[in-house]
Amino acid sequence: MTRDEIIQELDKCAESPAYFINTYVKVIHPVKGVMPFNLFPFQERMVNEIHDNRFTLVKKFRQAGITTLAAAYSLWTIIFEHHKNVMVVSIGDRESRAFLERVVAMYDDLPKWMQPKVDEKNKHVLKLSTGSQVKSQPAGAGRGESVSLLIVDEAAFVEKMRAFWMAIYPTISTGGAACIISTVNGMSNLYYELYRDAAKGENKFHIVDIKWQEHPWYTEEWFNETRPNMSDKAWLQEYECEFLGTGDTFIDRRTLGMLRDSTSDEWDSKYTHRMRVWEEPKPFYNYLIAVDASYGRERDHSAFHIINLYNGEQVAEFYSNVTPISKFAEIIKREGYAYNTAFVQVERNGLGLALIEQLWNVLEYDNMVMDEKGEFGVLLTTKIRDAVLSDLEEKLRSGRIRINSSRTVDELVTFIIKEDTGKVQADDGYNDDLVMSLALAAYTMDELYRGSPEPLTSDPQDDKSHAMPVISTRYSKDEDIKNYHKWMRM
Repeated sequence: MTRDEIIQELDKCAESPAYFINTYVKVIHPVKGVMPFNLFPFQERMVNEIHDNRFTLVKKFRQAGITTLAAAYSLWTIIFEHHKNVMVVSIGDRESRAFLERVVAMYDDLPKWMQPKVDEKNKHVLKLSTGSQVKSQPAGAGRGESVSLLIVDEAAFVEKMRAFWMAIYPTISTGGAACIISTVNGMSNLYYELYRDAAKGENKFHIVDIKWQEHPWYTEEWFNETRPNMSDKAWLQEYECEFLGTGDTFIDRRTLGMLRDSTSDEWDSKYTHRMRVWEEPKPFYNYLIAVDASYGRERDHSAFHIINLYNGEQVAEFYSNVTPISKFAEIIKREGYAYNTAFVQVERNGLGLALIEQLWNVLEYDNMVMDEKGEFGVLLTTKIRDAVLSDLEEKLRSGRIRINSSRTVDELVTFIIKEDTGKVQADDGYNDDLVMSLALAAYTMDELYRGSPEPLTSDPQDDKSHAMPVISTRYSKDEDIKNYHKWMRM
């Protein structure tokens, strides 16, 4: 090539990372050996979107060639941009070294006229005479280091990703870029939270979704051969990229999807945004306030739900880890009277006893739920806890409780069955205060229905009389109430 032709090629490569990769980068195929990296259309789309957006989140299926593509883009950056620090974070040291080996192999196979001089090369760093470098390492290193481009590979599987992100983000917040790549791994991780917020438009990440159907090698024949050999959970995680299909969640995937689709963002706030209200109290309806009190330690929160007892709808939710117990009791009393002197059910373990004392003896709120022994609240022994959670699962699955709060659903998707103990609880680093107060509501609904007087009401569409708990017969002609009668008999 002539000097002018070389300059022209360098200009083309500098302008387009996809052109550089398609034309000059070679990869090592496990069967075919060294071969040109001819990008598939979905890979070219991905590299262009990464290049055009400062923050990108890539959700990929397994064996999509994205790690190799990230290595090629890293190489383009340190060749054609000056004084750039590319930091690549992988699951562990072995993966970090393997990533850099790919970058070095690609560099070695470039034409000599395209290779800047190597200033430093070891198992974790490749630095060129452009002043730019790729540094590949496990999460944890790099704190305080100025980063031009951060690439995190398989972010949903990186241990302590949350702590690493908090440490590294300030180094890119003033102009650096970030590309976070992963297959899905349930919802108990930072990757899912960033993806969820990006989908809502609540952060600056641009989402790049890659589907297995875009890969030209994954044909119908491949699907028919591969799919029967994988469990539903493995298939959903590895190829369908479905967050709800992963993790041993207590509530099944289908129900969680239904709950997520039915949440509402149209709520009013009270008490400095600690309480969300979807529906103000209406006359003639009975309501239940189910309460889980907390000291506010280790991120635990005091929480309550207000449930319409006629249709099971969550009409309000309180959530706070900074509200003193006396103030919490005052809020419950105020909302209890507002919602037609609502039934109040309290978990009486620990701080719940103090809350009951405050509500009954100090504030004299008189519509407190009692157990069969005549004691206020519910003592959650292991046996009762299992029954409470069973009621919650059944009512959510059947639609007998209707959730408006995405905050509550977020807790449900991280409420899991621990593999080592079999205990149902919040995943590590997450809370279950909203889940447990909701479970208390589900359990108490049945207790109230069984223990309340059952006046007979007549449905004009039926020649039989039906029992409807906790309702006065003089409102039985109301069209909404008749609909609720039908719902209760489902």
